[in-house]
Amino acid sequence: MKRIEVWADMVCAWAYIGKRRLEQADLGEDVEIVWRPYLIDPMAPARSEPLQDALRDPVAEGALRACHPALTPAENRARVSRVAAAERIGEHADDGGRRWGAVWRANTFDAHRVIALAYGRGGAALQDAVVERILRAHFVEGSDIGDRGTLAALAAEAGLGGMTEALERGEGAAEVRSELLRGKAVGIATSPTFVVGDTAVAGAQPPEVLADLVRHAAPRRELPDEVRWLRQAEALLGVRDPLGALRTLEPLMAEHGEDPAVRLLAARAYFGSAQLGRASETLESLLERTPGDHYARFLLGRTLERANRHPEALPHLRLAAAMSPEPDYLDALRRVEHRLAG
Repeated sequence: MKRIEVWADMVCAWAYIGKRRLEQADLGEDVEIVWRPYLIDPMAPARSEPLQDALRDPVAEGALRACHPALTPAENRARVSRVAAAERIGEHADDGGRRWGAVWRANTFDAHRVIALAYGRGGAALQDAVVERILRAHFVEGSDIGDRGTLAALAAEAGLGGMTEALERGEGAAEVRSELLRGKAVGIATSPTFVVGDTAVAGAQPPEVLADLVRHAAPRRELPDEVRWLRQAEALLGVRDPLGALRTLEPLMAEHGEDPAVRLLAARAYFGSAQLGRASETLESLLERTPGDHYARFLLGRTLERANRHPEALPHLRLAAAMSPEPDYLDALRRVEHRLAG
């Protein structure tokens, strides 16, 4: 069975349009659709606020550009209204008319928790029903999907009960945080993004494009968990999320904490997050076992330099530059020498 992952936020109108187009695509029978979390507005307040008020805030307006980076939020709303009408979204509103348009700036972390729990408890069919109910509530009915009581009621209408208690117990939170990190590591940057295997297309693509994605995407290479976690941590460091890298490394640190590759990645993440004491401790321990690791030596020198311990940094930077005269090593060495000479 092929799986298409839909990385999307429930407050992104293009996610709703993308869902309609996915439903129209000729995917074949042996395809599972799974919804994954993405946050276009991670700074949204815990308590929802009227969207019109929020759009006066440049920070909120900038965040909402992630729903369609090429358009301003105002341009996006005008265009999406026309497309939603073409896709017949909201046509059968309760009063028989057509409605379209969000009312609230909502924090969707809990909505993503409910969606993840729906998949865990009832599979793709139940998850799809819950996603549809949440999207319709937000864009057609003007409901506040940041409110837990509202979410629990919507989930129950879609066939998923017990969400009031589940949300209070914190269920789904760890899974959503983990998936958000995975999405960031693999480069998800737009809602929606459709992924099959190792191939992705961004945006609410036409049905034929989505069908071609399913037919022609290369299967994902299955990797051991340890390799996957290492690669994800490396990718998160590459996008300057050292705290995310540390969270990814937690299971590896617990089971393979003495592995040099794990320790070096952890040290890089400690350095990147300004946890200089932990970085130096980890690097010193690593160098006791692998004294010829010139990068670890350089990073220890940089850590000590950043901590204003320049006399201690100097010998490590000299050794690193002697072992491998990389430009970064030489620049750091000259900088510390100049500081000590002055």
